[in-house]
Amino acid sequence: MSCGCKTSGDSTHSCGPKKTANGCENVNTCGNSYKLSVFDWLSNINNPTPNRCDFVEVRFKNDRKSFFKNVNNIPLHIGSVVTVESSPGHDVGVVSLTGELVKIQMKKKKFSDESALKIYRQANQKDLEVWQEARKKEDSVKLEARKIAHRIGLEMKVTDVEYQGDASKITFYYTADNRVDFRQLIKDYAGAFRTKIDMKQIGFRQEAAKVGGIGSCGRELCCSTWLTDFRSVNTNVARYQQLSINPQKLAGQCGKLKCCLNYELDSYLDALSHFPSSSTTLDTEKGRAFCIKIDVFKKKMWFAYVENSIAWYDFDIDLVKKLISKNKRGEKTPPLEDLKQPDTSMQTIDLIQENNVDRFEKKNRGNRNRNSQNKQNNNPQNQGQGQKKNRQERPDRSEKSENPNAHSGNQQRQQKPNPQQKMPAEKTEARADGEKKPQNNNPNKKKFKKKFPPKKDKDA
Repeated sequence: MSCGCKTSGDSTHSCGPKKTANGCENVNTCGNSYKLSVFDWLSNINNPTPNRCDFVEVRFKNDRKSFFKNVNNIPLHIGSVVTVESSPGHDVGVVSLTGELVKIQMKKKKFSDESALKIYRQANQKDLEVWQEARKKEDSVKLEARKIAHRIGLEMKVTDVEYQGDASKITFYYTADNRVDFRQLIKDYAGAFRTKIDMKQIGFRQEAAKVGGIGSCGRELCCSTWLTDFRSVNTNVARYQQLSINPQKLAGQCGKLKCCLNYELDSYLDALSHFPSSSTTLDTEKGRAFCIKIDVFKKKMWFAYVENSIAWYDFDIDLVKKLISKNKRGEKTPPLEDLKQPDTSMQTIDLIQENNVDRFEKKNRGNRNRNSQNKQNNNPQNQGQGQKKNRQERPDRSEKSENPNAHSGNQQRQQKPNPQQKMPAEKTEARADGEKKPQNNNPNKKKFKKKFPPKKDKDA
């Protein structure tokens, strides 16, 4: 009885004994199989040694895993549902790792061979039915357990509940800031659930690993996917990496500092070993200067005067070391502006604008004035008034023009004949005698006649 999905590892979402030719019969139940999974890079390599590894890694609910000995030499592979030894009774889990890589994992986690339990068999249909029925009760049992703990008045939180495969034991995982006396609580739990009770206290990081979630980076939490050990993280780690001490940004889902702050710490410490101290001050001819910022990647340090901290001057660490050695000899260094042009970075400008209280009001005032002008221009009643104002305000071009030929153009325009004026007397007399009318060479007029012929009188 095994699962066709090789990535299946979470016993709460196992596929069961039935499978199709393509793999799992119920694909939707194979979720959460990625938690703390180990890639078996030795699966396609033939073992040259005749000694075969008798241990396998079995995963239970969420991140709980353990190593078991295959005493009966049962053919197992990743995804096989097995029945293993437990105390009391037996438990049901899913094989998550086999082969020679199991020995490496056991050595890494310091797991002794003597304490390993054995595998009974592959899970049969009855084992799976009892196991799945017990898993369905876990949510209701967790809610009831929280109510009982609240009624007693214990300062604890029941994070997770796990049934054993044969439903003979319930394990309650809880978190608490202080020590909890749960002697009365176990009696109430045993009377309510009618089974053996096991209480395990876990930390807040282990709670986040069991519950899971999405981090601020947009990916699954490291503690629930691949991280197995929890190293201590303090605020000095953030200071070494030039991060602002902001608890909202540096804290993870567990409320503690993020584990990912330790990932690049060694690289930063190696790079900072070549830097002078961040509390370095330089004695210049113009005054004392202190270090404001350090850039690890560019290997630069920014300095500013004590009296004027707006102008920043960046220098390479080699030049800073020379200046420090010069100060140790009792000599003052030249002014910073002689060594480097000032870098008025946009960070200082942004800080000044953020500290200004009226920064929003000025923007809104400008927008309001623009909106009011657009409304006046779009109003048809105000358009005529605006044109009149523009005409009145527009200066006379003839008065301001200094070109003497400027008036000649106006005179020529005035001398052109107006077509609406009456024709001279000579032309009118000639038309009366029956002479032909003078031809008009204007092409636009011909087109106008063709498009719009003269109307005929209705009386005619």
